[in-house]
Amino acid sequence: MEMLPLSEVEKLALKKVKIFRQSIIRYLLRSMLASMFIGFGVIVAFKTGNFFYIVHSPFAYPMAALTFGAAIILIAYGGGDLFTGNTFYYTYAALRKKLTWMEVIKLWITSYLGNILGAVAFAFIIFTTGLFAESSVNGFLLNVVEKKMQIPTMELFFRGILCNWLVCMAFFLPMSLKGDGPKMFAMMLFVFCFFISGYEHSIANMCTFAIALVLNHPGTISWGGVIHNLVPVTIGNLIGGAVFMAIMYYYVNKPFLDDFEKEQGG
Repeated sequence: MEMLPLSEVEKLALKKVKIFRQSIIRYLLRSMLASMFIGFGVIVAFKTGNFFYIVHSPFAYPMAALTFGAAIILIAYGGGDLFTGNTFYYTYAALRKKLTWMEVIKLWITSYLGNILGAVAFAFIIFTTGLFAESSVNGFLLNVVEKKMQIPTMELFFRGILCNWLVCMAFFLPMSLKGDGPKMFAMMLFVFCFFISGYEHSIANMCTFAIALVLNHPGTISWGGVIHNLVPVTIGNLIGGAVFMAIMYYYVNKPFLDDFEKEQGG
């Protein structure tokens, strides 16, 4: 039982690497898809939350957290490639000596770049729809973005660690569940936990920021604010996925991994 999800992580990492080795363009497009899927989650979360926000209801954030779970279902079943999950998968594959560290770094950079491009493309499409043009509709989104851009750097860093630890769990634990229903429920529950807790997810943030920047926004929302948030959050996400998930799981399960290798060899 111990081995099942970890062997799945390795398989998933190697599948993703195969795409990267065959075509970097294809891999970039998969990464763009992932952040666009997150964009769908951002839109539904802030649209829903806004109904409660405009009447000053305390349910604005919980309702946004509940509906944002749509994003993880889209990524898990729609086949996108997300930088945050990759910090776990590729680090684990490298620890198992299935990938070189240089390849891991290239994969991280490519998926992050693709995620940025996807966020920008999605924000442009949302801008053209006019769905968020009215201040009565975009108030909640702009309020949250403004706050995110003013959080102290160290707080952002540690929120980034906790966020990706939980988000990687949201992908990892359901691997050992049977049936799509339980998997989806577990994924949405973990995503609700990360959102409601107020942790920081670099790719969700870049999608939210891109949308806020194309709208009629106050001066408190700026490119400087984007960098202030994304740099510590990205580093925190990287540590959450690579250290607290990949290194931790590799180390604590090393006896099982060694036995498994012997069995496979035998």
